[in-house]
Amino acid sequence: MLSYRHAFHAGNHADILKHAVLSLLIDQLKQKDKPFCYLDTHSGGGCYDLTGEWANKKAEYLDGIARLWPQRDQWPALKSYIDCVAALNNDDTLHYYPGSPEIARSLLREQDRLILMELHNNEIDILRQHMYRDPRVALHHRDGFEGLVALTPPTPRRGLALIDPPYELKEDYDRAVKTLAKAWRRWPVGIYAVWYPLLGEEADRSQHMLRECQKLGIPMLTAELSVQAQSPTWGMHGSGMAIFNPPWQFEQQLEKLLPELCSLLALTPQANWTIKSHNSEG
Repeated sequence: MLSYRHAFHAGNHADILKHAVLSLLIDQLKQKDKPFCYLDTHSGGGCYDLTGEWANKKAEYLDGIARLWPQRDQWPALKSYIDCVAALNNDDTLHYYPGSPEIARSLLREQDRLILMELHNNEIDILRQHMYRDPRVALHHRDGFEGLVALTPPTPRRGLALIDPPYELKEDYDRAVKTLAKAWRRWPVGIYAVWYPLLGEEADRSQHMLRECQKLGIPMLTAELSVQAQSPTWGMHGSGMAIFNPPWQFEQQLEKLLPELCSLLALTPQANWTIKSHNSEG
């Protein structure tokens, strides 16, 4: 149950989409001086060595952050995200990649707060090392689905929650929906971002999850990026982000960004992107 380690996939095309959207959401929250809280259900280790054995087992980062990195000065819309990556790399060599907790910590201000959850015994130890003595951070060694419900509403009440399971277990799709529903009832003013994979034979699971989320009656925006044609066999050809209670005009931001990301990360001519604003069925 706890075999997943994100280091194998750090910096891949799915991370680019996820972390680009995450940084844009945090930038939106920072437009007001009022403090806010960031919650992360599946935090992982927080930072990853792209020169290490795990990252190079499949070297997925070569078709992700390694494509963006040489062009980083040409992406003003992603300045916050790129600055987070640059802060971990002292020269032009791409050595380390930040996970979502490190990106959030880099972007949050002194008055803001982070609540990070991780169940894996090794990953939580690594995360503790990266977040060492940061007074803004509260670490929880617990199941993130259960933890998000238990820890909402947070203090301060403004904020953003990232629901980012590995979906190794098929029930993760159902748990994501149920967790979102319970957390939203407790914290209806929060912004929620749910990452999901686009897989071959498993593609219907993500779409079913989104249909169930749509029934909850929360304003919902989805952004999907596929870097190649869908394979009938197992394999992630793309990923998506479902944003609930999206900030005003956030759809327009993504409409400018995703075509450029798709062009950068495309592996085959079948690469594509979609953005949809979903009407409530609830």
